[in-house]
Order: sequence, then structure tokens, then C-alpha cells
Amino acid sequence: MNSNATRTRNRAVVLTGLGIALLVAVFLSPFASQNPDGLDRVSEDLKFSDKAAEEPPAQKLPFYQVFDEYALRGVPEQLATPIAGLVGTLATFGLAWGLGKLAVRGSDERQNHESE
Repeated sequence: MNSNATRTRNRAVVLTGLGIALLVAVFLSPFASQNPDGLDRVSEDLKFSDKAAEEPPAQKLPFYQVFDEYALRGVPEQLATPIAGLVGTLATFGLAWGLGKLAVRGSDERQNHESE
């Protein structure tokens, strides 16, 4: 199989995976459990949730003003979680794609130096 066919097939797999992830993030996120997540649950069970910092470090992050837990601030409640899922999925994909491109580029440069 030539490299163009391989690239096309890889691109189709990546885009299909991204599409499925976006569908899950947007359409299934509103049905997520309202129960506390794992860390919150453990802190409640072991009774140390009241010892949390008055101002958690997460509140100092630049994007804290945009997101509230798993929802988008300032957006109607019905849309807040799906939009946050969409943004989070795209951000995660972008980071993974960018890191993958850097890793491949570094690998290609190393192979070029070894073959010289």
C-alpha cells in the first residue's frame, strides 16, 4: 500500500474517532450521573472534604472563569454541559494531535541524522 493510501486511511480513522468522541461528548454528557466523581466521593466518605483549601488552586487558572465543574458558565443549563464536552473534546484532540505531530517530526529528524 502506498503512503498516500495509508495517509488517507489514517485520516479517515482519526476523523471517525473524533466524530464519535464529539457525539458522545455532546449528546451523552447531559445524561452523566449527578453523583460525586471518585475523588469527591472518597473525600466525603473519609470526611476530609471540609478541609479543602478556601481558594482552590484551580480557581487561579485562566480558564476557570469560563468553566464551572463540567459545564460552561453563562450558558443556559441545557447547553452548558454539552458545549463544555465539545470544547473539552476538541482541546484534548488538539493537544494529542499536536504532541503526535511533534513526536513524528522528532522521530523523522532522528532517522535523517542516523542515515547520514
